[in-house]
Amino acid sequence: MNNITINTQSSIKIKTKTGNLYFDPYLINEESHDAMIIFITHEHYDHFSKEAIDKVKNDKTLFVIPKSIKEQFFKNIEVPKEKCILVEPNMEFKIESILIKTVPAYNLNKKFHLKEYNWCGYVITVDNICYYIAGDTDNLKENYNIICDVAFIPIGGTYTMDVEEALDYVLKIKPKTVIPIHYGSIVGEKIDGQKFKQLLEEKTKEIKVELKL
Repeated sequence: MNNITINTQSSIKIKTKTGNLYFDPYLINEESHDAMIIFITHEHYDHFSKEAIDKVKNDKTLFVIPKSIKEQFFKNIEVPKEKCILVEPNMEFKIESILIKTVPAYNLNKKFHLKEYNWCGYVITVDNICYYIAGDTDNLKENYNIICDVAFIPIGGTYTMDVEEALDYVLKIKPKTVIPIHYGSIVGEKIDGQKFKQLLEEKTKEIKVELKL
């Protein structure tokens, strides 16, 4: 999908007819200032980076962030409060023609992303395509009802699902296309993407895998 760029980790850019959507911008090299909306899943440095945000935001950029990181966000990012939408899991709203749903993103048996933090993944419908950006999460049964065309799923392990857990998760939600993320830099090896692709293709031919890291 040529409208999708992954910089590193979970730093995603989706070009749409309405504008450019950024998710957890991180290690951005060039200053583009072309973001219509910037979505933040949680507060960890590789997902909430002031340096990267400053390179893509402009005076019109809107922000969607978890309520629980509000204090840290406004301490670091210079933006009018009316440009910021505070969210928690299980919300649904629209920005112009873009439908936005928030879903849970947390660890089941790790201490890094606790459920009570109310950090979020996002299900975004735009240009008749539904994208699911999972955030840093484990294989959550409460998200098995997500229906999407494109799913961005972490596979690096340690802080999120590993390859095997992500494989099980993807087979549960059955997106048309899955793009593995959150591997090959801070956690996980570059080869994990190929491993995930091979294992999924052995299980089903109905889900396409695109490697962008």
